[in-house]
Amino acid sequence: MPVVQAAVVVPIPPDLAYAVSQTTGPVRRRWDGFISEQHFLDGSTSPAKGVRTFTRQRFGLSMVTRYVSYAPPTNVGMTMEKGPWFFRTLGAGWRFEPAEGGTRAVWKYNFTCRPGWLAPIAERIGSVVLGYEIRRRIAGFARGCADPVVLDAARTALASP
Repeated sequence: MPVVQAAVVVPIPPDLAYAVSQTTGPVRRRWDGFISEQHFLDGSTSPAKGVRTFTRQRFGLSMVTRYVSYAPPTNVGMTMEKGPWFFRTLGAGWRFEPAEGGTRAVWKYNFTCRPGWLAPIAERIGSVVLGYEIRRRIAGFARGCADPVVLDAARTALASP
């Protein structure tokens, strides 16, 4: 199973970095250029284990994911329930830890492709494409961690019960 990841140190505490990573809607789009649309499903209004989300990527591909772990301020994980035909599986996760100067954030994807006969080639290509995307996205996350609008939204989320 291919795995791609990217890491960055941001100058804010882990709980706030975690909250930035979980922003949605217009606030999320301020820092995450990968997403053109994202929202919670099934009446949920905030992230939690078991909650499902819909995400549309900037080129139109969409997926439904489910939070399989949600442990602020250290980690969060999601798996794809429905998505592009070429992914057999797709998972994503964040880890946050204190670091000198703030927080070290690591974002990771793991995936498998189909059909099986094409998977060896598709997964090599996928590693390159998703590796590029995750590096772009974590750079956007770092910018979000310095954006007053994003930080205000993240602080509001932290203050909510």
